[in-house]
Amino acid sequence: MSGVQRVDAFESPVLVYDVGGSHVSAAVCAGPDFRLGTVLSAQHPAAQTSDAFVDLLHTLGVEAANGFAAVRGATLAIPGPFDFAAGISFMRHKLPYLYGVDLRQALAGRFGWLPYEVSFLKDADAYLLGEIGAGAARGFVRAVGITLGTGVGSAFAVGGQLVVEGPGVPPGGEIWNLPYLGAIAEDFVSSRAIRGSYSRRTGLTREVATLASTAASDPQAAAAFTEFGEHLGRLLGTALAGFRPDVVVLGGGISRAAQLFLPVAQLQLQGAAFQLRISELQDRAPLVGCGVARFSTRNGSNPAAQAGAAQIAAV
Repeated sequence: MSGVQRVDAFESPVLVYDVGGSHVSAAVCAGPDFRLGTVLSAQHPAAQTSDAFVDLLHTLGVEAANGFAAVRGATLAIPGPFDFAAGISFMRHKLPYLYGVDLRQALAGRFGWLPYEVSFLKDADAYLLGEIGAGAARGFVRAVGITLGTGVGSAFAVGGQLVVEGPGVPPGGEIWNLPYLGAIAEDFVSSRAIRGSYSRRTGLTREVATLASTAASDPQAAAAFTEFGEHLGRLLGTALAGFRPDVVVLGGGISRAAQLFLPVAQLQLQGAAFQLRISELQDRAPLVGCGVARFSTRNGSNPAAQAGAAQIAAV
């Protein structure tokens, strides 16, 4: 893969995972610049059991670590609801076979590690930390990450440190359920919203990827993305005004079609003090973010938090 490559001189490498709704990715990550080795990916196991899932994590991890010395410990980016401190899933609609399972103990046992060597991170948090450490949010003090897909993920950081409370930060750092136009934000800035907009215009149902690929020749598909961009810009301008970010990074599947909605969103944000950027790392961002979180914990400080640290007190 391009950009972040396997090298021979990795420093203190760890395994990093990105657990998605249909697949799992894994790689080795090393500091201080959060380089990734070869990224491996696999679909969730056909046998929908916790043992089969842990087997998959172990197999991917062993393959990703092949050729690297002293790989010990792992950090996993995973969606919620999840007890990230305890390593226990409370998801019922996604990966229901993991409900109540102690993934920390299970994975540590498979690798022969101590339980504390396995940690977990909310997927949106991992995405933002990746962009802070090695992507579009590098060098900015106040950053927000927004992942656009089936739902809307969000994360807030100051000086490279994640924050879930404070001036301008919505409860838990979540914007998906903020009130917007008599409904909630996710109703207007998600893949469901784009599909719905197109369906209202044409009576047809199309997947977002299809609409993006045909927008150049289908005015109604283009209009659906324009509507999406208008709502995204308005929502971000309102929801983030109190936090006063320096940069907002958009990731997730919809961000790959940025040319169809970003100019419209930026038009809605005229006068805003922050830069609106598209993810530089894309699918690699959560993996890199797991490395950022891991090395920050290991070193007792965040290497991505150097720029403008004196401004942290402004939160």
